Amino acid sequence: MSPLPLAALSLAAALAMAAPPAQAASAQLRTFTRPDPRGPVTVAALVRGAGPLVVLVPSLGRGAEDFDDLAARLEAAGFMTAAVEPRGLGASHGPTEGLTLFDLADDVTAVAHGLSNRPAVFVGHAFGNRVVRALAARHPEQVSRLVLLAAGGQVAMAPEVQAALRDVFVETLTPEQHLAAVRTAFFAPGADPAVWTGGWHANVQRLQSAAGAATPDAAWQGAGEAPMLIVQAADDLVAPPANAQALKAAHPGRVTVLVLPHAGHAMLPEQPAAIAAAIVGYLKGR
Repeated sequence: MSPLPLAALSLAAALAMAAPPAQAASAQLRTFTRPDPRGPVTVAALVRGAGPLVVLVPSLGRGAEDFDDLAARLEAAGFMTAAVEPRGLGASHGPTEGLTLFDLADDVTAVAHGLSNRPAVFVGHAFGNRVVRALAARHPEQVSRLVLLAAGGQVAMAPEVQAALRDVFVETLTPEQHLAAVRTAFFAPGADPAVWTGGWHANVQRLQSAAGAATPDAAWQGAGEAPMLIVQAADDLVAPPANAQALKAAHPGRVTVLVLPHAGHAMLPEQPAAIAAAIVGYLKGR
């Protein structure tokens, strides 16, 4: 089955998501704890709304605020959202050495358990998609569905893109050099990368990269038996479309692919209405 263009979503859903709700409730910062033999773990999340739970896991080295717009749109559509702050940032803390993706997945599971006793939907952006796939592999009973935004990890990126991805976490770059790296790695041609000038946390990136490197790909890539929606950015150079095609080919019965035009790896600030429409349409069966 070929990937569906995003235009295949219902027009009503797209129009409903055209603007973030003006009266959306403020997010509440909540913390959750879980045991770990290496030391206590506290996980923070920005929680909004009421309804079926959708847990949001951000990109490499970035925080929960990346989901502010999407969370408000999902709240308006009748969902509770919890945007997870990664370990090492803000009120989320715990051991930082010897971690795997499954440790980070357990952090996310602690949030879901703290908010609902029913299986939840997990949305992972970029590195976050690896975490939610690891969660689905380890805790299949906790997962209703997965939504993968910028799902990479199977197809190598070009060397210059890999260099730019590395450079966004180099704190000695000039502002101009940093913005150029963000533009190269994360944004589609013509998009304004200035919206992601800040929000880069090198300490979190190092922790997460080490956890990813310590986890065999085969242990997380298949995401157990979870149904998956991949929202694939057409201009993504870090997670190019071949990644979505490979995952669809490996699991044709449970993977749906929607292609998002005019978006790169950043995706969330580039096409917020279209992403919200895709997720709401998928979860409500439109």
